[in-house]
Amino acid sequence: MSRHMRSALLLLGLFALPALAMDDEPRFSAGWGFDQRSGPALYAAICAGCHMPDGRGARGAAAYPALAGNARLAATPYLLRMILKGGKAMPAFGSVLDDGQVGAVAGEVLRRFGPPGQSAVAITNDEVAAMRAAIQQEQRSQAP
Repeated sequence: MSRHMRSALLLLGLFALPALAMDDEPRFSAGWGFDQRSGPALYAAICAGCHMPDGRGARGAAAYPALAGNARLAATPYLLRMILKGGKAMPAFGSVLDDGQVGAVAGEVLRRFGPPGQSAVAITNDEVAAMRAAIQQEQRSQAP
């Protein structure tokens, strides 16, 4: 495959990225939050740019870990913590997503890339709120 063909396919892939979102969901959000509500639309808007639509991650200016085959996804609290608080190069989304959105995107990640048996797990608002409270408590206890 020629270099030009690879470049064209890459560009097509980038333009197709918003197509991952659900048709009834906004493709872009206004302001400093996300208007999308469903797991697939949130994954397309937030996660796919770094972790890629197929969850395989990427290497380039930075390293974005794969979600597909990631053993850490077996622990739902780990996934919720990463979405809410971030870590290393992963930004925190806790301030721009409500509990329902966090549960929706975490559920989508588990559905698509989690271990067998986790694909049908629904993450409740109560689970997200509990993790959010635990993170806030940790931050208060670490403050000088």
